[in-house]
Amino acid sequence: MQTWLDIDEFAKLVKKDPDIVEKMCEENKLVSKIEGGIRYVETASATSVLVPHEDKALVNPENEEEAIQTMGFVEKTIGTILTMHDKVVDAKDETLEALRSENQFLKEGLLAMQELYEEDRKAIEVLTKQLKICQEELEFTKRKYKLMWGKAIENANK
Repeated sequence: MQTWLDIDEFAKLVKKDPDIVEKMCEENKLVSKIEGGIRYVETASATSVLVPHEDKALVNPENEEEAIQTMGFVEKTIGTILTMHDKVVDAKDETLEALRSENQFLKEGLLAMQELYEEDRKAIEVLTKQLKICQEELEFTKRKYKLMWGKAIENANK
């Protein structure tokens, strides 16, 4: 399985200067490719370059088989770390996508609530106007009946 990282991310991961990594790619010490103007470095090829085989702390010249096993372990460990890094990056991307969709859902819900609020506000305005008209009609009717019954009482008294 090949794992590709862009050169800046790879340089940060292996704690090297991006210019040094670029130079190693140009010298074909690292397997790299360019896609969309961005250089990508294959992570498995980097383990043998970044961990030198002649490191005295890792390799005992008297026991070559043990040295090979140690180097294999180091290469597998680095490969495992890089694989775990890829999984973390993928999980981060999935989390971001989930948050974006949740935010979009909340935004749509907020806009729907705002539309409902506007409709309710307009309905309240209409009902308030109707209530005011009904109250005016009621007052008019009260005055009308008061005048009418007032004249009827006067006529009855005469």
